[in-house]
Amino acid sequence: MLWRQERIALVLLVGVAVTVIAAHAVLSMIGKQPFARPFSENSMDGELVIVEGTVGRATLIENGGHLALTVNNTTVFVPATAAQDLVVHKGDTILVYGIVQTYRGKKEVVISSFEDIRITTTP
Repeated sequence: MLWRQERIALVLLVGVAVTVIAAHAVLSMIGKQPFARPFSENSMDGELVIVEGTVGRATLIENGGHLALTVNNTTVFVPATAAQDLVVHKGDTILVYGIVQTYRGKKEVVISSFEDIRITTTP
């Protein structure tokens, strides 16, 4: 049999677990859009941003299978895990969510998963 304090602790623990699971479900349904800001040169490293525009260049990086895109003069880095089944061509309209990072003194947007990329192929 549990003591009174143990029962209270157990009820609180279950309540917190249910709250966390519910919050995770709600945030998963909402997605990243409400939390992302449009990318600018003033965006800080670690900030979640959104980039939308036309692909000016798509380069496959030979060592590693990563993909580097240029969208509206912004470099978008797609790691190999997210780029495996991705087909992007110059002129495609693209919308991506990613984290700002500075690489070799220049800001770029790094994608974390395939779901963060939406492509509309131009005819």
